[in-house]
Amino acid sequence: MKVIHVVSKESALEFLKFPNLLFAHDKNYIRPLDQDINNIFNPQKNKFFKLGKCERFLFKNEDDETIGKIAVFMHKKYKQSQPTGGIGFFDCINDQQTAHFIFDFAKDWLQQKGMEAMDGPINFGERDQFWGLLIDGFSEPLYAMNYNAPYYRSLFETYGFKIFFNQLCFGRKIHDPVADNFLAMHDRISKNKNITAKPLQLKSLEKFARDFTAVYNQAWASHGEGKQLTEMQTMKMFNTLKPVINEHISWFVYENEKPIAMWMNIPDMNQWIKFFKGKFGWVQKILFLIIKKFSKNKKMVGLVFGIIPEWQRKGIDGFMIWEGTKHFREATDFEDYEMQWIGDFNPKMIKIAENLETKVTRKLATYRYLFDETKEFKRHEIL
Repeated sequence: MKVIHVVSKESALEFLKFPNLLFAHDKNYIRPLDQDINNIFNPQKNKFFKLGKCERFLFKNEDDETIGKIAVFMHKKYKQSQPTGGIGFFDCINDQQTAHFIFDFAKDWLQQKGMEAMDGPINFGERDQFWGLLIDGFSEPLYAMNYNAPYYRSLFETYGFKIFFNQLCFGRKIHDPVADNFLAMHDRISKNKNITAKPLQLKSLEKFARDFTAVYNQAWASHGEGKQLTEMQTMKMFNTLKPVINEHISWFVYENEKPIAMWMNIPDMNQWIKFFKGKFGWVQKILFLIIKKFSKNKKMVGLVFGIIPEWQRKGIDGFMIWEGTKHFREATDFEDYEMQWIGDFNPKMIKIAENLETKVTRKLATYRYLFDETKEFKRHEIL
């Protein structure tokens, strides 16, 4: 088997195209935007290169046909119980021998850099993109979510990878009945004239960015592995999302104008970009605006749901959910709602998702492989 270090334009293009060939007959596969993948491997775009190292490789057979690919990386801030590197963007034909060769190659690369384990498939970046192996719920992926064939699980587990943690996505139908207890919460809270609910408005984006930051830092940063956000960081995120923000589907709750809860949702970008085959040049951008205007997007994605501590377990969740649901049922064409994944190590967040009357729609897994087989394997600590 021939190993090709991805450094040329030709090899970088092959790295992008190979999954498209593997999944050519899979109706659920949506090719990610090339620019989203390329930015991860661009030191000018990805801050993780400042404290880490990442390389990509293609694997070819005797006929010079690509049969696999992988990215291998390490980062000083990825602190685990032992020095742990990562693998990601793994794709492979349905052949265990080929997969073994690729995983062995990645293991050797990481061992040479002092690593004692490898996690994968993960991203050389934050967890909100391209993280985990799909093991259940093989439907169209959400934007920037990994997708793979069912046989990938066997390739990982036969090699010796073990599940470090499961990643659960929750969802529901927009027009499914809302629980009676939520309606009761809404009825009770509605009697409090100090409490109001408002949808996000683009003309006041800076204000809602401040409100989002205030609620997030109180409600979510304490739920394990949460990070405090600055208003500048939130505003940057909002500006990035601005082209796809739908003013009808993100809601905030206030007590005398003080933000106490928020429910941030956006349309699923994949419902628009799946027609572009990975490209997003000026032609696709024009088409995006046309499709966005005239094509009905039926799926919305839940980004964040949070309530400040002093208002938790007091009915604000039911109030906000019914206020928002009543509105976007009438004002939008959305039919499906799905949340970004939650790790099974975080029961508090899972409880929040379950309180939204959702069910598990898909499951991904983050695997770990210990190089020293005599060392005890431990799953992710429960938060």
